[in-house]
Amino acid sequence: MKSEGNLETLKFSCFENLQLKTILLLVASLLVAAGCAAVFVNEPDAAMADRPAHHRADGTFVNTDGTAISKSFTDLLRWRWSRTEPDAMAFDVMEPDPEVLAQPVATQVTWLGHSAFLLQAGGKNVLTDPHFSERASPLSFAGPERIVVPPLSIEALPHIHAVVISHNHYDHLDEASLTGIYNKQPDNPPVFVVPLGLKEELVSYGIKTAVELDWWQSYTHDGMTLTALPVKHWSQRTFFDRNRTLWAGWLVDAGGFRFFHAGDSGYSDDFKEIGSRYPDIDLAAIPIGAYDPRWFMKDAHMSPEEAVQVYLDLNARKAIGMHWGTFILTDEEMDEPPLKLADALEAKGIDGSHFSVMKHGEVVQF
Repeated sequence: MKSEGNLETLKFSCFENLQLKTILLLVASLLVAAGCAAVFVNEPDAAMADRPAHHRADGTFVNTDGTAISKSFTDLLRWRWSRTEPDAMAFDVMEPDPEVLAQPVATQVTWLGHSAFLLQAGGKNVLTDPHFSERASPLSFAGPERIVVPPLSIEALPHIHAVVISHNHYDHLDEASLTGIYNKQPDNPPVFVVPLGLKEELVSYGIKTAVELDWWQSYTHDGMTLTALPVKHWSQRTFFDRNRTLWAGWLVDAGGFRFFHAGDSGYSDDFKEIGSRYPDIDLAAIPIGAYDPRWFMKDAHMSPEEAVQVYLDLNARKAIGMHWGTFILTDEEMDEPPLKLADALEAKGIDGSHFSVMKHGEVVQF
């Protein structure tokens, strides 16, 4: 016979499962409602001819190959219901020297975890996809939790001249981080450069210095040129806004240094086009994590092997792996991406110093 304690545990487990299934059914209903709410507008032929190919008539965006990444809720359930989440792991966190950040003697890059970097070049300081919060989620009590603490606080950042955001997913666009950065410099806030459609989101946070760009458009600010470039991804922040804002990689030209940040992307021919149009990329930050299971993630997230191909397509001088080791988002072990990256580089005969990974908080000078 089962003990009373075991019976109570079993009943509680069943209740939890019932709650989970109820929540999933509710979410499914909302997603179905969101899909049914899409309105397609017929446009005059002239208007359609003037619209860029990645702009759809219904107000959404697609990738350069004409496809929209839109996994079904059934696929999501198939993955989430049977997955075994990898274990959390500890990584070394380096605390950057405040004097090195305040007065850099050379162009330097600091990895702040996930896709967040501090680029310091030509006397300018640029943040990419800054994230300092405990979760990558709209909820304070649920959603992907930060496993590795930020190596810097917002208060410890040097004066920031520009912030670039790749897309609106919660691990890349964090409201608390953005408002904290903006409010830290009330007299001279940074410019926030975002893909098309996201300015309204930032304005709703009280950020008044947002500039939005379409692919291949550039914005010059304070001696820097920031260019939005096509990558293969998608966007969604609520149940009702799938692909209604654009996603992008970013090219930052500052002080004669050319830095490419790939944002979040599956592998595509876009990188060959970028490498052709923008030669002499000094450093590329390329995602190497969040790729398993491949049947579900391949369209939106590249593998380490594909990341090496991106490095070759860009013909960049150096590359750094990002989008790993900070949150548990997918099924690979937290320390697997750098190991697979090393194997992929060896298979291609590429010296590992050309495409490396950084420790959280590490500062690399060029």
